[in-house]
Amino acid sequence: MTTFALVHGAWHGGWCWERLVPLLREAGHEVVAPDLPCDDRSLTTWDQYADVVCAALTGCDDDVIVVGHSLAGPTATLVAAHQPVRQLVYLCAAVPEAGRSLVDQWRDQPDMVNPKWDKGLDTPDEHLRLRWVDLDAARELLYADCDEEIVVTAFDRLRPQSAYPFTAPLSLRELPRVRCTSIVCDDDQLIYPAWSVRTARHIGAELVRLPGGHSPFLARPSALADILIQQAE
Repeated sequence: MTTFALVHGAWHGGWCWERLVPLLREAGHEVVAPDLPCDDRSLTTWDQYADVVCAALTGCDDDVIVVGHSLAGPTATLVAAHQPVRQLVYLCAAVPEAGRSLVDQWRDQPDMVNPKWDKGLDTPDEHLRLRWVDLDAARELLYADCDEEIVVTAFDRLRPQSAYPFTAPLSLRELPRVRCTSIVCDDDQLIYPAWSVRTARHIGAELVRLPGGHSPFLARPSALADILIQQAE
């Protein structure tokens, strides 16, 4: 039995995995899907996010697969560095570079993230928290292939995201030496697929392709579950 640690991306919460979790459990696996403190202005590093995930894994053995979606790329990487895990899975993820911030990566690699990533966001508040205010932009960037009911429900549940961690260098000198898989969605409108494919090859990750957009856990949970269950075999 494997424990899947599902780590959500920016603006989301553990709720975003709710269509996927039952499928993993039906296959005999355990799941933890904690809420990251993304709206907490006092937390400024990915290590603080990773501590939340590690705490959720207390009592689990090392048969853990960490799945990091989107902005959870750095957090999932740190979890794999901080405790024994079986595998690290990047899902449509911002795969980090050791010692660098995501802002630095975005600046040097303009094909990493859609430059219109923030067009549906309000201006940052006094605590540098970003909020989604445009449903159409969220649909385009995050949920392009989801049913409309799912889009509206997800949009209503989005949380503020502090921008502070974006500027924090990853506190590792090298990425963890653990089995790694990158799941790339061919129509991802936020993290560009070509960048994801190139990065997966650069870090030596197994590459798995899925059709569709940035949120396969909502759009095609069965297909995503099949991939993850296969990784656990």
